Amino acid sequence: MDLIRYIQDNQENHLNELKEFLRIPSVSAKSEHKADVQRAAKWVADNLRAAGLDNIEIHDTPMHPIVYGESLKAPGKPTLLIYGHYDVQPAEPLELWTSPAFEPTVRNGNLYGRGTADDKGQTHIHLKAIESLMRVYGRLPINVKVMIEGEEEVGSKSLEDFLAKNRKKLDADALVLSDTSMLAPGVPSITYGLRGLNYFQLEITGAAQDLHSGVFGGAAPNPLTILAELIAKLHDRNGRVTVPGFYDDVASLPRAERKALNSLPWKEKDFRKTVGARDLNGEKGFTVVERLWTRPTLEVNGIWGGYIGEGAKTVIPSKASMKFSCRLVPDQDPKTITRLVEKYIRGLLPKTVTAKFEVLSTGKPWAAPYTHPIFQTAQKALEEGFKKKAVFIREGGSIPLVTQIYDTFKVPCVLLGFGLPDENAHAPDEHIRLENYFGGIRAVALFYQKLGEMQAAPAR
Repeated sequence: MDLIRYIQDNQENHLNELKEFLRIPSVSAKSEHKADVQRAAKWVADNLRAAGLDNIEIHDTPMHPIVYGESLKAPGKPTLLIYGHYDVQPAEPLELWTSPAFEPTVRNGNLYGRGTADDKGQTHIHLKAIESLMRVYGRLPINVKVMIEGEEEVGSKSLEDFLAKNRKKLDADALVLSDTSMLAPGVPSITYGLRGLNYFQLEITGAAQDLHSGVFGGAAPNPLTILAELIAKLHDRNGRVTVPGFYDDVASLPRAERKALNSLPWKEKDFRKTVGARDLNGEKGFTVVERLWTRPTLEVNGIWGGYIGEGAKTVIPSKASMKFSCRLVPDQDPKTITRLVEKYIRGLLPKTVTAKFEVLSTGKPWAAPYTHPIFQTAQKALEEGFKKKAVFIREGGSIPLVTQIYDTFKVPCVLLGFGLPDENAHAPDEHIRLENYFGGIRAVALFYQKLGEMQAAPAR
């Protein structure tokens, strides 16, 4: 039986199964969905078992389960550690969805629903590629270890401990995952660089309680005003972060790589349309692609304080807060950046207020050369699966697991993206193009098949 023909003939079955997966509201951030997250873990385990994998395990953690399965019946062939996550972001605001978030719906060649692009749909691609190879050939051409977690959307807190305790069990020749995007429609892509992420929260306190703005206004410190003044000082007129030392360790981009990135078939007009703002901004001296993928940033993610209800309430708030984040690039160190940012912010605040500075999460940046043969094999498989030229790209987002795996095992990390930047991951009306979902199954199955023609790396 022909592999591609089998995948083509089973498209409807694969889509219906994905819809079943998507109907489980496995929102890891909300305690009321804990049972749903457990149900999604069991669904994944059952699917791995049905695909023909062995030693299926659901590992309990202090938060949400990690599902594991393997097939190690190809001696002398490469071993892949395949990663995905079954948890999803909250669906709110619900009223902005065209169709219910957990009732997957096909419209205009897209499948809509929470988790379609991030990451149930992309994880399912790998599960169906494995199943297709098993059904057609009765075995896999390579060895695989599959690890699907349920905490990616809340920081993968249990994963680091799981990796440390199961290092030998998870050892592989390469990591493969799909939780990234294509550069553009019709441009299959392999991501070789990710930005790191530091996430902070700042709370400024002035008076012991809210004060009447008429009785106390003009003398009492206003934390909201002070916070606004602080935020205005975090960037200069050229869009550069003003934290002293922030750029000291940023690795310079080789001329050849810079030329290659700026030669990609990436259209700024499409990006502007997705953004939907009147114009773009950012650090001067760099193209939009360079700003998004290769330059560090500091962004304010939320501000609150004072009275925001209906009508008027004339108060000077006691407190004002913000959440903000830094995207980091090689060779910036998260701990160093944290120290520099906190020192600078505390130095900007007047003595009239106190401040509570919290580090909510940190993550290292990652970039790797794509000269290893596995990347070339992946490129060929993508081109054969999609009948389009495949490219190597960076991405501005962060996947903490990649740096954890690389630091632990020192193996190539192959990031095959089948989403698109405008598919509303983390937002209402999240979706995935069906042509990318079905093309992804073809490409991944071909990738595994082609890897079967390679020999395993020497024992480390």
